[in-house]
This record gives sequence, structure tokens and C-alpha cells, in this order.
Amino acid sequence: MALISPRIPRSAHTPSHSEPADRTGTPSAGSAARPAFAPFGRTLAAFTLTAVLVSGQLYVVIPLLHDMATGWGSSAGGLTWLVTAFGVGYGAGFLVFGPLSDRIGRRKLLMIGLPLAAVTTALVALSPSPEVALALRALQGIAVAMFPPAGMAYLSERLDPRRRVIAIASVTGAFLASAVLLQVAAQVLVESVGWRGLFLLSAAGFVLAALALRAVMLPDLPRVAAGSLLSTYRAVPGLLFDRVLVLRYVATIMLMVGFVAVYTGLQIYGVSSAAELLTLRASGLPSIVLVPLLMPWLARIPLTIRAVAFLLVGALALATVGLTGGAALVLLLAVYVAAITGGLPSMNEAISTGAGQAKGTALALFSFALAVGGSIGPQVAAAFGGFTPLMYGLAAGMAVAALAVLASARAARRRR
Repeated sequence: MALISPRIPRSAHTPSHSEPADRTGTPSAGSAARPAFAPFGRTLAAFTLTAVLVSGQLYVVIPLLHDMATGWGSSAGGLTWLVTAFGVGYGAGFLVFGPLSDRIGRRKLLMIGLPLAAVTTALVALSPSPEVALALRALQGIAVAMFPPAGMAYLSERLDPRRRVIAIASVTGAFLASAVLLQVAAQVLVESVGWRGLFLLSAAGFVLAALALRAVMLPDLPRVAAGSLLSTYRAVPGLLFDRVLVLRYVATIMLMVGFVAVYTGLQIYGVSSAAELLTLRASGLPSIVLVPLLMPWLARIPLTIRAVAFLLVGALALATVGLTGGAALVLLLAVYVAAITGGLPSMNEAISTGAGQAKGTALALFSFALAVGGSIGPQVAAAFGGFTPLMYGLAAGMAVAALAVLASARAARRRR
């Protein structure tokens, strides 16, 4: 999963083809030409659907674990590493391709990345063993990681400013919704096409996505290289050792660990029947749709209070699941997903406000933290040995994340 703020570094802003520019890439003061904007409807549809397909590759394996284990004669718990391998590659790709898209252009990078995603996804379908699939899932993660940084930056640059907020919110919602949509699709289709067929369908989807984006994307803006490529990464160590930000990154990781571990636990511990699992996965969709619509009002709550409240609501929902043994699980899971849906953009905002002039790199690290959490989640689920202890453990983790946010706010006040 990838949530990247529309805020991008000043150096990434470049003029449209109709804007005269000086050697720094800044539109000249006397320019009165109207910039060329991308077509909103077609662009939004293509980018939203691609976002679901891209981010959903992290989760699509979860409903397939038992089928893959049966085919290879291995354990479903052991195959959770297929989720982790993808997440590792996905996270590493964010750190590489964000700066690279600034350098070579959004469209060019996506026209390379999506065909590579199609190839690596098809190769996963042909894997003869779990070991080969593990390596190919990591490569798949790296390939699809080209889309979030390049895609979100393109929307920020090339859409009419009056419509950018709608587009960014829609694509961000698609990243979250993919966790539910791809799991539901996998569970519904696996009986008819098998797990290998599902990866082939995803590969075909990447081909169609590449063709759709090629049709709607404007040519890349001219770019002026400033310094070496390595200079883009110089801010990373300072951000990672910043006392305020590191606490918020830890909270972000924990938030995503819980999100993936809950769904993995539902799958590997046999809590519900196949039909009930389908209902449980779908129960999060209303929260994913409704919470973003409420964010303009929720945003009036002070940032620290809002972030901590979402984390504590999530902790309470998980603890209640553990205490009641799964009673009202559909409702509690919907509440938990609502907490995640509100908590993620709150953590995004907290990291952005604490990053000073290095917002772009800080938010790339935020996306990396999400990928790390998504990678660890399946292993956490497998380590607990049962669904009830997993719920209590994740509830405790969410509470610790809330404490980390409070500690980061205190550290930020001391800094001032």
C-alpha cells in the first residue's frame, strides 16, 4: 500500500510545455500562457483503477495461501513470506523511484514500470516452488513501486489545481480499498481460475493499465538536472534520526502491521467459513469510503489528538474482538478499518508537518514505513499461534503507537 502526499519538493515542480522557463525550470515572470492540464475524468479513472491493481498485489496472496500451500505441499503460515517479500521490494522501490521520477519524468518511468510489473507478475504465476515465488514476489514489488511516487506526482503537476484535491483523495482511497477489493476478488475467483490464473489476470491488468495511462498522460515536462542523482538522498539519514519523526514512523509501521496482520490472521487461523470471510473482508469497504468524506470535519480536531484518537479506537476494537471471541466481528472490523482509514492520513500529516523543508523525502520514508509494516504483518500474525492472542497483541501495539505519537508531540514542543 502507498499513501503519498500531494506535497512535492519545489525542485520537482517544472513548467508545462506552454510556459516559458528559465534555466532553473521556473516559469518566466512575463509568461501569460495557460498551462496545459490533463483531462480530468479519463485521468482519474485510469489512475484510480491502476492504484487498486498496484497496491492490491500486496494483499492478493492472503486468500490464496491455503491453495498455494496445497499445491506445493507446504504450510500456509510459511507462505506468508510471499506477502513479506513483496512488501520489502515495494518499500525499497519507493525510495529509489520517487527521486528517479523527478529526474527522468513521470510518464517515462511508468511506461517502463508497468510493463515490468506485468512480466514479473506473470512469472510469479509460473513459479515451480515457494523459493522461486519468493524471489519473484520481491521483484514484482520493486516493479510496481514505480507507480505510486510517479503517479501521485503527475496528478499534482498536471491536473487543474481546482480538481487536484479530489484526484489525490480518490487515488489515496483506492490504495486503501485495494486491501479489501483484491482479497474479495481473489477469494471469489480462485475456485474457477486457480491461484496461478489470478496472477495471470493481474499481469493482463498491468498491460491494460500501461495502455490506459499511455493514452491519457501528457508528455513529460522538460526537466533540468540539478546536481547528481545521489544528492537527492542526502536528507534521508537526518530524517531517520530525527527524534520527532522516528517516533511517528514507528507508529506508522505499527498501524500497518496491525492492518495486514488482522486479515492474515482471519485467513490462516480458520476463524470463519469461506462465505463468512468474504463478508468480513467486504465489511471494511464502507469505512474506507465514508471516513475520507468526513475528513474535512475531522481535520478541525488538533492533529495529535486526532491521530491518537484513531489509534486508540483501533486498539479498543481489536481488544473487544479478543474479549468477545469474535462476536459482532463484522461491526468491530468495520470500526477497526475506520480507525486505520483515519489514522493513516493523520500520520501522513504529522510527518509532513514535522519535516521542515524535506517534506518530499520525509513522505517517501512514510510510504517506506507503510511497506515495512505491511511486510512484517504476516509474520506477526503467524507468530502468535492463534487469533485471540493476536488480537490482544495488536491492540497493545496500537496503544504503544498512540504513546509514540504523544511522545513525538512532546518532543516537538521542546524543540520549539
